[in-house]
Amino acid sequence: MWDSYGLNQYNVKTGAFVQDSRGRWYVCLVVDCSTTLTNLTPNAVTERSRSVGIDLGLKDLATLSNGQKIEAQRTYRKYEQKLGIAQRARHKKRVKAIHAKIKQIRSNHLHQESTALVKNYAAIFVGNVNAKSLAKTKLAKSVLDAGWTLFRTLLKYKCENAGVWFEEVNEQYTTQTCSCCGSRDSSPKGRAGLGIREWTCVQCGTLHDRDINAAKNILALGHERLVEGIPLL
Repeated sequence: MWDSYGLNQYNVKTGAFVQDSRGRWYVCLVVDCSTTLTNLTPNAVTERSRSVGIDLGLKDLATLSNGQKIEAQRTYRKYEQKLGIAQRARHKKRVKAIHAKIKQIRSNHLHQESTALVKNYAAIFVGNVNAKSLAKTKLAKSVLDAGWTLFRTLLKYKCENAGVWFEEVNEQYTTQTCSCCGSRDSSPKGRAGLGIREWTCVQCGTLHDRDINAAKNILALGHERLVEGIPLL
């Protein structure tokens, strides 16, 4: 058997055989893989001294407190038409194949983005948006396609393995609260305000991007919960 991953360099702890929805079999191995700052570039080390707040969304998968946005893949939407045709034709194998492809593309995207975040930051704070609850609304398809739960799960275990601080914080009112002065007098509220992407605080005059403002508030809440000794630069 050809070891393309160089597994002989690692200490294999456990393993299991897994079958996907298309009937293909894989072997999944858990190995010891230590990550240290010495393996990172100087720029990466600088970034690793920082913390970041993350607001999860539908238009963008995630918005960071530094203004960076991670684009949503909308994988299911891209294959929805093909899936519908296969389902109406009752081609079960084709349906399974499309579902497997959607899952693989989504998983790959979330793995790449979560790995990049863990490599670049020393502390990561994410809003605890309730995906299960929103999946019961008209936004169900978009919420499930976004993969929020999987994204947070990936971030959590990768942070634990890399020694990065990870925390989920209560995101209630983070969208409505001005991250500069704390006022909620002029912010968009309720379902009627979901379409408002920018707003100006009447108290301090700051113009806010809705998602970036929420991410900054999530970061601030995370700082309040940090244990002593975690760098906050």
